[in-house]
Amino acid sequence: MYDIIIIGAGPAGISAGIYAVSRGRHTLVLEQNEVGGVIGKVSTVTHYSGILPQETGATFAARLRQQALDAGVELRYERVTAVCLTGEVKRVTTEQGEYEARRIILANGTTPRKLGIPGEETLRGKGMALNAAKDGPAYRGKHVYVVGGADGAVKEALYLAGIASRVTIVHFEDTLGCIAEFRRKVEQSSNIEVRTGTRLGGVYGQDQVEELDLVSVRDGSVERVSDPGCGIFVYAGAEPNTQLYHELELKDGYIPVSETMETAIAGVYAAGDIRVKQVRQAATAVADGAIAGINAAAQ
Repeated sequence: MYDIIIIGAGPAGISAGIYAVSRGRHTLVLEQNEVGGVIGKVSTVTHYSGILPQETGATFAARLRQQALDAGVELRYERVTAVCLTGEVKRVTTEQGEYEARRIILANGTTPRKLGIPGEETLRGKGMALNAAKDGPAYRGKHVYVVGGADGAVKEALYLAGIASRVTIVHFEDTLGCIAEFRRKVEQSSNIEVRTGTRLGGVYGQDQVEELDLVSVRDGSVERVSDPGCGIFVYAGAEPNTQLYHELELKDGYIPVSETMETAIAGVYAAGDIRVKQVRQAATAVADGAIAGINAAAQ
């Protein structure tokens, strides 16, 4: 029996854990993969107040983990398979066991959205759906494609431009949806091409991507591109990880909360990208976690 169980060890979950422990609460954080969540996989961390020079997702995540352990947060790497949120005592079941607490904080974020195109699964990791920070160096001097036009996609494209010979950004809208700073850097880059009004329609090959389809949003015409050995990095949004939370009423898949981060179920809180909110950034996730941890500990 714990005072508080937190599902997810991204910035929101770690922040919640640190604040909860500081208030004397016996706190458990359950994480399926690695501390840091989505931000732990990015090439660079930008705009977060107080970051170190040349901060990467990996270094940021490592410091999150160490701070949590130093604070006395208990971390367990287990995949959650079921939850019971109603009642005074909440129950969380993992592949390894079962845990109980009177308060629970849901902070397990989102999962990158798939495109649902031919070849996406068979070529995953073989040139398709790569991670810039992890896989980028393997494409040094090669041609890479970045699918997406929001901040996260364009930031990774800028990182890859320092590695690849050429970067093509493929975005379905008429203009990039990123901030002005990133748009300006793209314009100043000599090896980034932007293909707006375009979708990736399919990828083809055996052990690597050999060809890909670029589909015009305007007229549906398909351009089959031969580009053996290229790399494709997909940043097409994300889906909230709320599949297990059947007891909660969701809004577009996300969890509504009050200003204290409490859900409609007493003693259940949600923080970070998984909740209904306007801005999904590391800074807002940390703030959500602090609010959730403080209020859960006060009950």
